Order: sequence, then structure tokens, then C-alpha cells
Amino acid sequence: MSATHAALTELLPLAGDTFDKNKVTPGVLGFIVFAALALAVWGLMKSMSRHMGRVDFKEAPEPAPAGTTPAANQTP
Repeated sequence: MSATHAALTELLPLAGDTFDKNKVTPGVLGFIVFAALALAVWGLMKSMSRHMGRVDFKEAPEPAPAGTTPAANQTP
């Protein structure tokens, strides 16, 4: 028998008197999980913002209109 199973077997009967099956709340564990997820999302957004700031994006020049070449536009 694992330690978790043993703890559940002994602790669940103690909670049986106060446990209302019609009113279930997430409790402290739910808050901790939610807070951890919120911190992870905040960290990812901060990291993404930093990485996007480092991107050096140079736009390609627009192509010349058809039928003209750069040499044809120069006068001798």
C-alpha cells in the first residue's frame, strides 16, 4: 500500500462529517495551481516581449515595375 493511499484511507473518514457533496470549492490547492499558471503566463509574456524586441526585421525593397530595369532608369 502506498503512502498516498494510506493517507487517503485514514483522512477521508475524518472529512466525511464536514464534507458537503453539494458545495465543492477548489480550496487552497486550486488557488496555488491558478497562481502558478498565472506566474508562468506572465513569465512567458515577458520573455516573448524581450525576444520580439531583439528581432531585427529589415523589409525587402519593393520590386521594380515590370519592363524597367535599374540600369534603364539612369541617364548617361
